[in-house]
Amino acid sequence: MTTIRKFSMMFIALILGCLAANAAQAEGETHARIKTSMGDIVVELYPDKAPATVENFLDYASSGHYDRTIFHRVVRGFVIQGGGYSRFLTERPTRDPIPYEADNGLKNERGALAMARSDHRDSAAAQWFINLRDNPDLDHKMFEGLPVYGYTVFGRVVDGMEVADAIGMVSTGPAGDFDAEVPVDPIIIERVDPIDWSQD
Repeated sequence: MTTIRKFSMMFIALILGCLAANAAQAEGETHARIKTSMGDIVVELYPDKAPATVENFLDYASSGHYDRTIFHRVVRGFVIQGGGYSRFLTERPTRDPIPYEADNGLKNERGALAMARSDHRDSAAAQWFINLRDNPDLDHKMFEGLPVYGYTVFGRVVDGMEVADAIGMVSTGPAGDFDAEVPVDPIIIERVDPIDWSQD
C-alpha cells in the first residue's frame, strides 16, 4: 500500500469518525438544565424540528454566554425571558442571528421554550423565553394565504415548571433602559448545561 493511499484511508477514517462523534453528540444533547437562583429548569430540545435554533442555543450555552445572566423580562401569566443581559443590565454581545424556524409546527404552549427576536423574522440571536401559558398569538400562522411570523419554539420544560411559575410571580419594575417588567430582585441564570436526562 502506498503512502498516499494510506494517508487517504486514514483521512477518510478520521472524517467518518468525526461525523459519527458529532451525530452521537447531537443525539445525546436533547436536554439542557437551566440553573437559576430560584431553582433548576430542565428543558427537552427538538433538533429535528428546529436544528439551527437548537445548535445556536447549545453553542451559546457551552461558550458560557448564559452564565450569570438574568431574567430581564418577566410578564406575569405570559412569559419569562432571559439570556441576554448581565445583572447590571449590560447586554452581552452576540453572534450573527439565526434563520427563522417558527414554521416547524411547534406551538407556543405553556412550558414551551422559544426564541426572542426583533420585528425582523430572521433576527433571533441569544435570548429565549419560556411560555407561562398557551400563547397562540406568538405562533407562526397563515392568514389569507400570507405568513404571519411567530416565535420559534425549539423545546419545552419537562422538569421545574414550578420554578418558571415562581419566577413569573416576582415583583417587577423599571430598570436600566427598560420601562417595566424587570425583576426588582435579580433572578440569576447561573448557567445552562446540556445534560443526559430521564424521568426514570
